Amino acid sequence: MSEAVAEKVAERFTELYGAEPHGVWAAPGRVNLIGEHTDYNDGFVMPFALPHTAVAAVSRREDGVLRLHSADVEGGVTELHLDDLSPESDKNWTAYPAGVVWALREAGHAVTGADIHLASTVPSGAGLSSSAALEVVIALALNDLFSLGLRGWQLARLCQRAENVYVGAPVGIMDQTASACCEAGHALFLDTRDLSQKQIPFDLAAEGMRLLVVDTQVKHSHSEGEYGKRRAGCEKGAALLGVDALRDVPYADLDAALARLGDEEEVRRLVRHIVTENERVERVVSLLESGETRAIGPVLVEGHASLRDDFRISCPELDLTVDTALAAGALGARMTGGGFGGSAIVLAEETDVDAITKAITEAFSAADFTAPRVFEAVPSAGARRVR
Repeated sequence: MSEAVAEKVAERFTELYGAEPHGVWAAPGRVNLIGEHTDYNDGFVMPFALPHTAVAAVSRREDGVLRLHSADVEGGVTELHLDDLSPESDKNWTAYPAGVVWALREAGHAVTGADIHLASTVPSGAGLSSSAALEVVIALALNDLFSLGLRGWQLARLCQRAENVYVGAPVGIMDQTASACCEAGHALFLDTRDLSQKQIPFDLAAEGMRLLVVDTQVKHSHSEGEYGKRRAGCEKGAALLGVDALRDVPYADLDAALARLGDEEEVRRLVRHIVTENERVERVVSLLESGETRAIGPVLVEGHASLRDDFRISCPELDLTVDTALAAGALGARMTGGGFGGSAIVLAEETDVDAITKAITEAFSAADFTAPRVFEAVPSAGARRVR
């Protein structure tokens, strides 16, 4: 993130509140390389941070008042009183930063108010965790300003609680952890049960490859019912199989587990995706650690087929992106994020990027779809103070 962006956000803060901010912080969106919908099943995920960030200029207050403003939303400053914050009382964008303040205070941290101005370059509704970036940047700023001493994974937990309880969206822990903890040039291998982390080198440019994000421009919302239905179905599967979470079903025992589910066809599909997806994450980790980066391409394609056919959360635009990219020579491709729209990722040789991008754009035009937004995803730094 450029110094100019931080400067612009700080200047706007000063215009709004009449004094310079105490600091400016940034937190990134993320792309998930592999491991979709496994996080709320205690499984494995492998995200990396994007260069696109939510940026917040923040000052501490002592009077129990929270003032919020966003450069990305029309309207003036919203003023809230900390003692009035309550879960699911706010259906606007302000629920995300307010929810973080609520979660910190609920956990016993003495946050006494803040003035906040936000601006974000993370595409909203594209499955790139714009909401998590917003939450994490606020959490990190308040952690610093109030000297709370919390570590990245602890901030991620509090941000997840804010989104689960205050906003009312049943998200897992991956997005917030990626935003808080990723490192530049790496993907984050995260065990969502114990939050153990391993930074896996992922420098595609050094190997002559690129990873493209194709934002289909089809918007989705996690707060809507389909995400919750999938989560409930996974929990039902775990209960029927007598395990704490689907993470506990060994890949080698999958066929036997599916047989035990009998005629619960929908649950069988969900279980099959989660168990095979955890195995795919472990396979990608192994391939990257052994230097076989190009070999992850087919694993990404397997993941897309599973999300499309078993989890049933793809859409025509995502399928067209994947099919077109592969036909144009991509090494691998899959949808990424919560589903029902959002983005796909495409792993490609550097020399094939232009041809693949052109093929996808032309395919969308021929199908009369809204033109996609295509950009390179460069593994970037996690949340940090920038001034």
